[in-house]
Amino acid sequence: MRIHMISAVLLCAAAIGVTACEPVDDSKAGESNATTVEPGTATSSPGKEAKATSKPVRNFVGMGLQSAQDAAQEDGFYSLKSHDALGRERMQAFDRNWQVCSQNVAAGKTVPTDTTLDFGAVKLDESCPAKDETAPSAKGGKMPDFKGKSVKAACAALDASTSFTVKDASPDDRWVLVESNWEVCTQSPATGTDLNGQPVSVTAVKFGETCP
Repeated sequence: MRIHMISAVLLCAAAIGVTACEPVDDSKAGESNATTVEPGTATSSPGKEAKATSKPVRNFVGMGLQSAQDAAQEDGFYSLKSHDALGRERMQAFDRNWQVCSQNVAAGKTVPTDTTLDFGAVKLDESCPAKDETAPSAKGGKMPDFKGKSVKAACAALDASTSFTVKDASPDDRWVLVESNWEVCTQSPATGTDLNGQPVSVTAVKFGETCP
């Protein structure tokens, strides 16, 4: 079985400035992203005449992500963010391929127009979760439960210096190339173990497949 040793320097946000476990493309999910608006669209108040006022927030749920962003800007909200509602750490590189499942400010609530609106989104062919799924976290120095999470989310939860190994859980010996498309099946060390710099390893299958 070929084991792919993934350097934390290359994958988990190391000194050379890499900020994700894989290159940015539309196959990936991410934590709340910086404003993801179409190139050339304003992302902040465009002048003194656009001073922050208070306006009600419309209901964006069910809209395409690009349409939601355009509508928010029409209403005067220019600070916009989005994140993967499935907790897989994919980035919304092509907004038209995503739909809004949730919003951080409730529809109908009146807030200043300089408030940041954050949209939870999934791809158009996916179903919205009952609530946004949260990414795992190693805060507190304990090994998180990675089972069912994306490999990318697992990597992102660990300290940048942690040695991280991932291999295909199936007998097919595949390369795990787009980590956000792979679901963790097993992990070592076990959930709740104190993290003291020891290497972490996981096995995974592609989302939609069954762990052996």
